[in-house]
Amino acid sequence: MEVNYGAITNFQLHLIAPLAYDTPREGPSHYGFSDTEIGAKCRFIQETEHFPQVGIFPLLEIPTGSESAGLGSGHVQAFLPVWLQKSWGEGDRKWTAYGGGGYDINPDTGNRNWTFLGLVLQRQITDRVLLGGEIYHRTATTIDSQADTAFNLGAVIHFSNQHHLLFSAGRSIVGPTEFQVYAAYQLTLGPREMKRTNFTKGRGDLTFR
Repeated sequence: MEVNYGAITNFQLHLIAPLAYDTPREGPSHYGFSDTEIGAKCRFIQETEHFPQVGIFPLLEIPTGSESAGLGSGHVQAFLPVWLQKSWGEGDRKWTAYGGGGYDINPDTGNRNWTFLGLVLQRQITDRVLLGGEIYHRTATTIDSQADTAFNLGAVIHFSNQHHLLFSAGRSIVGPTEFQVYAAYQLTLGPREMKRTNFTKGRGDLTFR
């Protein structure tokens, strides 16, 4: 479950409480609570006609999951990004581009600190449908892993101002071959004019709710 709360103007609190599972080829499977993600999004430059908005979104991964059961990392991680966002177009059918990058502090034996770069382009097709795509690159996160570059194509369906469906799918372009799928239901609360969301599932969203 992910919760985002706009505490004050240009400042948003963030929490992810995940359920994880581990199914090794040998031995029993494990299911349970995983590592908790907390963060705070702060926009310090407002968007203008010619310049993007800019914000930071530091995140902490708290080791609340069991490392021995394969449900958590067993150590604290910190991700320190800077994000930019710019929209253009007329009316409600605007294009939006956002992206940026950050540095992840990933301690413990066998791990590496790593960097992330990503870019999203999306467009509101109708009042209820938003389409978008993202591409990102991540350097190796452990000593024996590789850097990877991947893409996702996704959409948001706005059933109403409160209820939304988010989904995306993609795969690796460079690095280990991986296929990924993401789907979520979103409930938004607050002033009517703020009840919209971007499709990306994590790292680069500057939209404040």
